Amino acid sequence: MSSSLDSPSQPRPDTLTLQSSKLPSSRFTFWLVLCAMILLATNMRAPIVALGSIAPVVQEALNISETQIGWLGAVPMLTFAIGALISPAIGKRFGLENTLIAMIALLTTGMIVRTLIPTWLGFLSGTLLLTLAIGFANTLAAPVIKQRTPTHIPIITGLFSLTMTVTAGIVAGVVLPLSTYVGWQWALGGWSILGIFAIIIWVFLRLSLGSSSHQAVVVPTIGSSDISMWRTPFAWQIAIFMGLQSLLFYTVASFLPSIWVSQGLSAIKAGQMGSVFQFMAPIAILSLTWLVNRGRPIQALAVFAAILNVVGILGVSYFSTDLAWLWSGLMGIGCSAIFTLSMMLFSMRTYTTNQSSELSGMAQAVGYLVAFFGPLGTGWLHEATGSWDLPLLIMLILMIGNVVIAWMVSRPVMVDGRPS
Repeated sequence: MSSSLDSPSQPRPDTLTLQSSKLPSSRFTFWLVLCAMILLATNMRAPIVALGSIAPVVQEALNISETQIGWLGAVPMLTFAIGALISPAIGKRFGLENTLIAMIALLTTGMIVRTLIPTWLGFLSGTLLLTLAIGFANTLAAPVIKQRTPTHIPIITGLFSLTMTVTAGIVAGVVLPLSTYVGWQWALGGWSILGIFAIIIWVFLRLSLGSSSHQAVVVPTIGSSDISMWRTPFAWQIAIFMGLQSLLFYTVASFLPSIWVSQGLSAIKAGQMGSVFQFMAPIAILSLTWLVNRGRPIQALAVFAAILNVVGILGVSYFSTDLAWLWSGLMGIGCSAIFTLSMMLFSMRTYTTNQSSELSGMAQAVGYLVAFFGPLGTGWLHEATGSWDLPLLIMLILMIGNVVIAWMVSRPVMVDGRPS
């Protein structure tokens, strides 16, 4: 791995390193953290995509309106943003592992609540609980990786992101058929068993490794610990970088089949293009993780991923529908690569675990608020104009701007602007 990747996880000459006298072996820590992260990741997308796949069944069973279903789809991005805003301070106060254990328990409780209380209020309450917990986990995952396995940030982050994607794809595909055999409540609530397994492994990690507040940290001596992420150009750059990616991802996930139908594809083939978009994620995450781990320049990878989104939007808007699979796939690769790279940068471009947590919280809060308006704005423009042309043009302009942001955010500098 190149020195530019190693440096964020190594003490700089102007830092003071505080070491715990007794730390578990690095190999044991690596495998324990990896297992804990994988089990955490299995819980972080499945409850959300499961609802999307079974929404008509839930709507009929609860006798709720399209608007109420729409709110259930919009709630996650808002609660993700709220969780991202408040989780750094809570994680710092009570410890990262303690906070995550509590949030996994809250997430599991939310899944159980919306299963056992089959009413609109019960379902909404359960969804609020579990998505708020996921908002915390989204933010605190990066600092835990930085704290516990600072020399393995790319591979653990990549596998964490990959697990979220693969689990979501599996759940999306099986939850509706499963509901015909066990009922929609068990089809949705049965996944809470993954939360119980995650709690067990995280409690074991906490008992084995101790509290994050007592482990080795790197404390800069030149004021870096006082950095305010809300006043730091780099933090805003990564927030915009991640936010525009999320805006594209959620917009495409919501409307890509409809857009392809308007371009002349059949409903079946248009639906397949939505699957192509989703299924590119594992390829993107594995490729990016391998390349970063091999020391390939992060700046080139970030710009390339952003360009893929531009080419994908151009293809959807202006090029042949014979290559619909290519344009859909390019956007799938670009979105997944940018998300995973952003998660890596939270750890690689900060000096301390607290800074990683604060950067992750700030960037994801801004990012999910931006993403919240993507599907809403795109849907409104389509209804107002009767065409997808203007929404796609605006998306294209935003993605071209994100190429510039990609170049800026991936420079070899730390969060305070000093060389990495």
